[in-house]
Formats: sequence, C-alpha cells, structure tokens
Amino acid sequence: MAAPMLRRVSRGRWLGTPGRSGVLPLGLRKAHSGAQGLLAVQKARGLFKEFFPERGTKTELPELFDRGLAGTVPQTIYCGFDPTADSLHVGHLLALLGLFHFQRAGHNVIALVGGATARLGDPSGRTKEREALDAERVQSNALALRQGLQALAANHQQLFTNGRSWGSFTVLDNSAWYQKQHLVDFLATVGGHFRMGTLLSRLSVQSRLKSPEGMSLAEFLYQVLQAYDFYYLFQHYGCRVQLGGADQLGNIMSGYEFIHKVTGEDVFGISVPLITSTTGAKLGKSAGNAVWLNREKTSPFELYQFFVRLQDNLVERYLKLFTFLPLPEIDHIMQLHVKEPEKRGPQKRLAAEVTKLVHGREGLDSAKRCTQALYHSSIDALEVMSDQELKELFKEASFSELVLDPGTSVLDTCRKANAIPDGPRGYRMITEGGVSINHRQVTNPESVLVVGQHILKNGLSLLKIGKRNFYIIKWLQL
Repeated sequence: MAAPMLRRVSRGRWLGTPGRSGVLPLGLRKAHSGAQGLLAVQKARGLFKEFFPERGTKTELPELFDRGLAGTVPQTIYCGFDPTADSLHVGHLLALLGLFHFQRAGHNVIALVGGATARLGDPSGRTKEREALDAERVQSNALALRQGLQALAANHQQLFTNGRSWGSFTVLDNSAWYQKQHLVDFLATVGGHFRMGTLLSRLSVQSRLKSPEGMSLAEFLYQVLQAYDFYYLFQHYGCRVQLGGADQLGNIMSGYEFIHKVTGEDVFGISVPLITSTTGAKLGKSAGNAVWLNREKTSPFELYQFFVRLQDNLVERYLKLFTFLPLPEIDHIMQLHVKEPEKRGPQKRLAAEVTKLVHGREGLDSAKRCTQALYHSSIDALEVMSDQELKELFKEASFSELVLDPGTSVLDTCRKANAIPDGPRGYRMITEGGVSINHRQVTNPESVLVVGQHILKNGLSLLKIGKRNFYIIKWLQL
C-alpha cells in the first residue's frame, strides 16, 4: 500500500468540495468582525469561546464567514465525535449547535465519527486512560452515532428551517481512510512533520505524564491522528475550520501546524464551552452523569426534565447556548420570568426547544404527556400514553400482562401483580389508603374493577403502592 499522499497546494487557491469551483483571494480584504458577523453573534451568545489562531494569518477568520463580501464562498467546518459509547449526550450538543449555526448561515458542515481514533482514546481532559474498546464494539458504537447524528440533522432541517438556503450536513467516519493506511508508511510520511517537543508541550499530555498512571503511546499519538483527520478533510472537502470542546484546543493546534507545514495554507479552530454539572464535573459518560440523546438510554421525558429543573442562575445562559431563539426574544422571556418566577417559563421553553431538536415533535409531546401524568396526576394524559411511554416514565415499575376475568377485584389485581403481600397485611394496605389506581385512591379491596375508571381506554392500569412503588398492568382480551 502506498504511503499517504501529502501534496502542497498553491497559496491563494481555495480547495473546494469536488464539483464546486471558486477562488478565494487571501489577504485582500479587511477582516470583518462587526456585531452582525456570524462569529461575533455566536461569541455574544457564549457558544464560541476561543478562536485559533487569533491573528497573524493571511486571512482573518471572520472574513471566511461574511457572505456579504464579494467573492466569499461557502466554507466547510467539521467537528469530531468519538464513538466511545453508542449514543451522543448533552455534552455533545453545543458542538452540534455550533455546526447547525454554520449550516443555517449557508456553510457546509461535517460531523466526523472517530471510528478509528476511538480505539486509541482521547487523553484530553482526562486523568487516566480510557477503557480499551475492541474493534467490534467501536464499529457498533460508530454506526449508532452516525444514525443519531443523521436523525438530529433531519430534525433540525424539518423543524427549525428559517426559510433561508442552508448548507449541507454530512456524516463521515475516519475509519474510511485509516483502513487503507499501512502503519510504517503512515509514520514515515506523516510522522516526520511532527516535532516531539511540541507534542509533549500540550497541556493534556503534560498532565497525563505527571499522573501516577502515566500515558500510553496510543493516547500520545491521538493528537497526530486528529491532526491528520483535519488535513484529510482540508484536502478532500476544502475544510478550513475545526470545531471542538474547549479541551480540544491542543489537538486543533496540532492540526493547524501540520496543515500549515505541509500546504502553506492557514486553517482555524473554534472552541465551544464545556457543560458541567452543579458540582463542576464535565457532563459525560466518563463522569457517570451523562444525559443521553438516545431515547433508549434517556427518555424524552428525562431530557425535558433535565432542563426544566435547571437553576435560575443558569437558564438565560443555556437559552443562548442550546436554542436558536433570537437574543431579543430571550431577553423578553427573562423579563417575564422576573415577574412570575414560579411559572419557570424560561426553563420550560428551553426544555421544549431542546427536546424538539433531539426527539422531534412527537418526542416533545411525549415528554409533556409524561410530565402531566406524573406531576399533575392527569388521567387524560395517562389514557393516551403508549406502553413505551409508561415504561420510560416508570422505569423501575413492574410490567404485567393480565387477563380481565369477570368480577376481578382491586384485591385480585394487587395480588396478581405481586404488588402486595398475601394475607391480612396486604388487605390492610388497601383499606388504610396505601393503594391507588390511575392516581385515584382505592380503599375497598372487594370493589370490582370498572373499565374507564380502574382500566383506562388504552387498556392500561397504573397501580401505585405507597409513595414510590409503581406497577403497570396491561389488560388482555378486554
């Protein structure tokens, strides 16, 4: 297998996506960083945190995104997502929102799944090495992430279109090009462009080298592969900007230095802030506090409630970060909140916008139904809930399928569902008011079940024993 081709491109040429032509003169226009510039707007919202390099390049970064200037063409921006799990989580959302904002402005974006790099493990922001994943697990996770990214992009396109012409959203996997590489060829051709002193100086590397566990060679080479990803996308897709979390700045710098050394061209990096818990821990799988975007791991109701429960001192910032709402509208929402804080209007709007983006309108409707059923004891909400929604809402609940025999009583139902103990103690639990069916307390153990009261129109009964023990019963042959 031939070594990877590292070709130098002529200065001043725009490397467009195949099939798209155009030349972007470099260094010929004054940088635009006005209040209406795309980068300035997102920096004002708090979404874009740092830009690299800040200055000293032939083309200033804001120039690339001011489409009002003559000769400016759509840019390509990418962000990487390593498949260390089979789902994205809330910690990934800010980077995705960053990609979406570029797409809405008419630029082309790439979500890169690290089907190859995930096997090395990114050391950035970590105190110890990631648990090694086998190839089969990574491949399975990568497929799930690609599907998740495509679903989010589809929801964004369908539900949040603003009537303007948008750029493209492409999902790629870096295993597509690493599978074609031979190790010695790759190291001989690519490795010679990296200096050990520079790689060792990265903060992520320094902190790991000083840790008791140290750092493996696989982790150390992660930044080389991420740099090559940037180079590959630059060469094949004309990608000049990498977006990443604030902990990715060292990896982005490696990509810039590599591309600049090989091609003489400038590329750029933009970081987004890291979202942390109330204790300051980064939200994610490794920290054990991930709020997943896959419905099977975190239901729409749970995602909705995560944002509804947000503290007042964070909600304005999160509205700016996690939604597409214009800043004046956010200001108005917060003004109303000052007058009626008990309504939690900003939290509800934030939760609705995020849940709709992640799970679509149906997911948002589901989250609202579950909220009404659980916190407002709504019978109407219970009656239209699906089996899936009930299982999501009452995760710890026992689920039973029972046949409704003529004359089935409250006591019969509780015993068949194994919700109460046999004998006098179980009988007393009912008579003493410790049992409710569909949010209605029942105190007569011998009362016969009534369809429409104890059994809802969807053929379900929600049995509650005490304060927290739920049992879901699906009645057969009604």
